[in-house]
Amino acid sequence: MEENRHPGRYARMVHARAPLRINDIGGWTDTWFAKQGWVLNMAVAPPVEVQVKVYENREQRKKRILVHTENYGESFWVHPEKPTRAPHPFLQYIIARVPPPPDVKLEINLFSPVPAGISTGTSASVCVALLGALSFVRDGGFILKDIISIAHRVETEDLGQQSGIQDQISAAHGGICYIHMYRYPLARVEKIALEPRVWEEVNRRICLIYLGRPHLSSAIHERVIARLESGGPSWKTLERMKQLAELGKMNLLDGDLDGFGEIMTENNECQRSLHPELVCREADAIALVARKYKASGWKVNGAGGRGGSMTVLANGDDGLKRKMLQEIAALGKGIRPLPASLSFAGLEAWEV
Repeated sequence: MEENRHPGRYARMVHARAPLRINDIGGWTDTWFAKQGWVLNMAVAPPVEVQVKVYENREQRKKRILVHTENYGESFWVHPEKPTRAPHPFLQYIIARVPPPPDVKLEINLFSPVPAGISTGTSASVCVALLGALSFVRDGGFILKDIISIAHRVETEDLGQQSGIQDQISAAHGGICYIHMYRYPLARVEKIALEPRVWEEVNRRICLIYLGRPHLSSAIHERVIARLESGGPSWKTLERMKQLAELGKMNLLDGDLDGFGEIMTENNECQRSLHPELVCREADAIALVARKYKASGWKVNGAGGRGGSMTVLANGDDGLKRKMLQEIAALGKGIRPLPASLSFAGLEAWEV
């Protein structure tokens, strides 16, 4: 049986981290079937964290990378030139994209600050952070556009999954990103520079709410995609969502947070128009509480569906915000606020 730790002293230690993504105005338009899209999203901390210890591979092991998934409590060895479908194929394919030199062994520890399947682009954040760490180990640094491209290809080519482009961009760049996908999967990225007072006010009022269960909506998403491919009313909704990203950007630059909140809520209703089940009952229950305490707006995170999370832009009054969060936490069924603050930083990696 293989050991679940490397013996001896490591030669180097590299750390990397990447933020999560919330509040994606215009999400669903950064996809292959949309062809072109506009998205405005926000990166938040706490980030996904990766630690890599580097050892000499004196035994010339082929399976020379030991991975610890702290959230799952699992450890396993990886052959970086021959990834397999189990365990955790996602992580194995990431490692295979940036394999270390054969003369070194790695011990990797991964930690996510949020539950799995929470619709905050966590898989993209894990991918970006791990690619950044591996690139730093192998090359002493990383090129951001390459990290974004590789992270997207891991999901679409290696795993064969549907994937937009916004999550990888948010994790890599951080901050508030305005993304113009001019031809899938190519995009121009503008990192929005807000006045400090506006940034701090958004940061003070933004709330991340867990809907009590992981996001499980693949079948719903496939039905939405089929509708969009056939055109009709759903396509008009998608076009409106593209416009909302631009309008949201202008509201933020003007410091109009109430107007921005209205954009969030309209985007939420656009997602409902794509398919009623993209906004679940738990999200509607939270929206009722948010409305009661005069929140500026709310939106399910990511593509929407059963479970996951949502973003609420609370009222500017601290007392109303606290009462709102208390009542949301009292809804039960695992629904609860999660720690979140705007992260200007994107992917970071360094050696200790």
